[in-house]
Amino acid sequence: MKRYLVEPGEKVDLTKRDPHETGDFKGGKKEGLEAIAKLNQELQELQELLYAEGKHKVLVVLQAMDTGGKDGTIRRVFDGVNPQGVKVASFKVPTPEELSHDFLWRVHKVTPANGEMVIFNRSHYEDVLVVRVHDYVPKDVWSKRYDQINEFESMLAENGTTILKFYLHISKEEQKERLQARLDDPSKHWKFSVGDLGERKLWDDYQKAYEAMLSKTSKKHAPWYIVPADRKWHRDLVISTVLVDTLKGLKMKYPEPKDNLDGIVIE
Repeated sequence: MKRYLVEPGEKVDLTKRDPHETGDFKGGKKEGLEAIAKLNQELQELQELLYAEGKHKVLVVLQAMDTGGKDGTIRRVFDGVNPQGVKVASFKVPTPEELSHDFLWRVHKVTPANGEMVIFNRSHYEDVLVVRVHDYVPKDVWSKRYDQINEFESMLAENGTTILKFYLHISKEEQKERLQARLDDPSKHWKFSVGDLGERKLWDDYQKAYEAMLSKTSKKHAPWYIVPADRKWHRDLVISTVLVDTLKGLKMKYPEPKDNLDGIVIE
């Protein structure tokens, strides 16, 4: 999965990243789905171990253009995990109360506790993306936020949080097809917003904002992965693999029982 990792200090050019590629995986969709099923079983077991041990915290950040697949990733990659130890936090337009605080205030309070895995569906990075593209705040405000985010994530990592960040990289052509599919299917009209078309017109501006975000905030303790996401099964395969490998690397163990269980007979 190293091919998708943004190395610290790397200058990202998204035009050189193919959103339709499947990397070195040659098995095709059928074998990809089979591999995902096995990884999902491993993820369920590792998440239970994470919760039982209660020592580590895992934060998963998902960012993407509209229709990039954040919701689908959460449904498929985390299918079957115990909801007792996994939470999803979504970040929409800030409330008046949130706007009265610093931009990280609403984020910090939903980061994971010991034994938890938290998935951010959008995140604090909206404050260097949509805020930048729409000029909601001056440049001298949002430009400082890269360093503030890096310091915030460094603090989380120093306090035991494992951070994984995934940018779901789709093509403009794929976005068009997905928006059209929502428009064509009445059962998906609730997911379609006319405002998405306005955002689509700002595609190039968003790509520049994402390039800056990826270049400035991928760190060893909080890496970004650029995941080719035109093919949903390959997107899920990449993310599942990174998650499973990372959790295995934590070398977790089930805690010892509180009582001596030798000789206990259940009648």
